[in-house]
Amino acid sequence: MTEIKGFTSRIVHHDRLQGFADGPVHAPIYNSVPFAYATTAELVAVFQGRASGHAYARQSTPTTDSLQSLISAAEHGIGTLVFATGMAAISGTLLALMQRGDHLIASRFLFGNTHSLLATLANFGIEVTLVDATDCANVSAARQANTRLVFVETIANPGTQIASLDEIGQWCTQHKLLFIVDNTITSPYLFNPKNVQAGLIVNSLSKYFGGHGTVLGGAITDTGQYDWTDYPNIFPAYRQGDAHKWGLTQIKKKALRDMGGTLSSDGAYQLAVGAETIALRMDRACANATALAILLERNDKVEAVYYPGLASHPQHAKAQRWFRSFGAILSFDLKAPYDCAALLDDMALVINATHLGDNRTLALPMASTIFFEMGADKRAALGIGDRMIRCSVGIEDTEDLISCFAEALARLSPKVDANSQ
Repeated sequence: MTEIKGFTSRIVHHDRLQGFADGPVHAPIYNSVPFAYATTAELVAVFQGRASGHAYARQSTPTTDSLQSLISAAEHGIGTLVFATGMAAISGTLLALMQRGDHLIASRFLFGNTHSLLATLANFGIEVTLVDATDCANVSAARQANTRLVFVETIANPGTQIASLDEIGQWCTQHKLLFIVDNTITSPYLFNPKNVQAGLIVNSLSKYFGGHGTVLGGAITDTGQYDWTDYPNIFPAYRQGDAHKWGLTQIKKKALRDMGGTLSSDGAYQLAVGAETIALRMDRACANATALAILLERNDKVEAVYYPGLASHPQHAKAQRWFRSFGAILSFDLKAPYDCAALLDDMALVINATHLGDNRTLALPMASTIFFEMGADKRAALGIGDRMIRCSVGIEDTEDLISCFAEALARLSPKVDANSQ
């Protein structure tokens, strides 16, 4: 058979080439919780990891296995585990791999719920240092004797800062530290973290993999770049056989089997179908985001625009070098005294909702929603002001989207402070 090289070609033909009985084009939905074996010896071999198979649906089904294989192909990984949500993937992985007294370094420019999770880890006795990861020197300066891993996002949400991915990857390799990269905002279509020595890749499948805002899911992919014999926290029971599998084996046993953040077969099916159009959707959404960023940057009611596709972005050159395109997430600050709610409520084509990677353009004010619990001081340290709006740009017709924003901005009037009257 001719080798399938293209990104979309590999995804749309993935399921039918898996060898399912009767030749379905899509992987069947296996809703069974238990799996039976002809002999006790076969069941024991599966439980002990000496034979492939499914012990219980909390850990895997043929449907979730098929999705895992698809994601591994997209990310050029050696294996993947899927979870009920992206946060389940992150939390399960960190809790499975880290112990009390360990230390991790993370970018301070992270999704709000990831920030919250890291604070929870600190309550469990795991040290966390947040740094400006746009400069690898800050990561290096935070290293301690008990440092186990470094965690960053590709393009930060909502400020769109870009970590020094290649330098951090090289530094982690030099010091035998695990490098975890959250690829959600870029997706494997725009960027492959394996190229910067990432050992594990996170994807919130709810976003660009699914694309339609209908299903939650998350994934952890092992790139094969990290030598798990160097990781001190692998339990003796999992230090058997191929060392490349040690990390995912421990995460599967501890995060899926023990913690139970399981993706259903129905969810896996929906995500696999949604994934078929990642490239088409991302091309359109990225083009729309670029056009919208240019419009906003030229508008006299906008103070600043945060989008890697603009030449004014501090990491624009890195984004050009690393990413196929600049992503579909942008944020902008309105000038005082213009009001975020007044603008958002006046745009019929833009949905007030918290989500990313949807086919529809979504927007919300950052300070009063996702980052509200953080408090004003911490928000300010992250560059999140009271007039910041984040947009997840969709696939609408470009002219309609641009007209919607342009007309709403033209109608926007200064907010009058009632106390001044």
